[in-house]
Amino acid sequence: MKVGLQLSSFTWPGGPAELAARLRDVARAAEEAGFHSLWVMDHFFQIPPWGTPEDNPMLEAYATLGFLAAATERIRLGVMVSGVIYRPPAVLIKAATTVDVLSGGRTYFGVGAAWFEREAVSLGIPFPSRDERYALLEDTLRLARRNWSGDTSAFAGKRVAAAYPLSNPLPLSRPRPAILVGGAGPQRTLRLVARYADAWNLITSPERVAPQRARLAERCAAIGRDVGEIEITALDAEDLRAEEIAGYSWTPGFERARLRSWRDSGIEHVIVNMSDAHDVSKLRTYGREVIAQLP
Repeated sequence: MKVGLQLSSFTWPGGPAELAARLRDVARAAEEAGFHSLWVMDHFFQIPPWGTPEDNPMLEAYATLGFLAAATERIRLGVMVSGVIYRPPAVLIKAATTVDVLSGGRTYFGVGAAWFEREAVSLGIPFPSRDERYALLEDTLRLARRNWSGDTSAFAGKRVAAAYPLSNPLPLSRPRPAILVGGAGPQRTLRLVARYADAWNLITSPERVAPQRARLAERCAAIGRDVGEIEITALDAEDLRAEEIAGYSWTPGFERARLRSWRDSGIEHVIVNMSDAHDVSKLRTYGREVIAQLP
């Protein structure tokens, strides 16, 4: 079973002056512990429920991934997930391509329609209607696939026009960075997952996976695609602080049982959150007593 780690909090001992060194240590410890993937959020200040209060430290996603690419050698890297409103699509795709090249071809391209209107309004970022955001998301997905195929012919989407979508260098991932779409909306999101995605991310519980997978399978069948081609991932909403999880004391056995419940639901790649990931001894324990013990 694949286990990923999302870094949602950067409120760590030593403050900003020590943040780079601690982040490097966390990334290397996660890689050595056997985590399959390492993720950051695409937000500009903290969001509920993971990073409150909102004025706690937050890092920009793609600058952080570039740093993580230099600090690691094997672990897959990604943004969970990029809001399409935050950067022009060609700029977003270029940032993702750059990280893929500098990491040696070990990235996911996580993308979604964006949801946090208050953040956008607070920072002066336009927040269009839901219809417009989904149109922009589809254009971004189409342009990424076009761009990463080496096709430089003019692109015309619903919201995006690119006269000469050149990408040099191309990504090192083959056939492209794994395109991951986040969200479970049955009408719009799942249609885009079925048509364009290599991976899909849910924020859910094991008990709710089966009906959501079934809806995706229906969407895939409607266009003649095998749902088995899409890696289905889950972002575990719990924060695995050392003290307790949902009223239970954290133990390796407790965590192995949680991960088995995800696996039994059909999820083979679970991403967990640890707001105390700066305690690299916990990452080492997790690797030794949880990841290494999973069948």
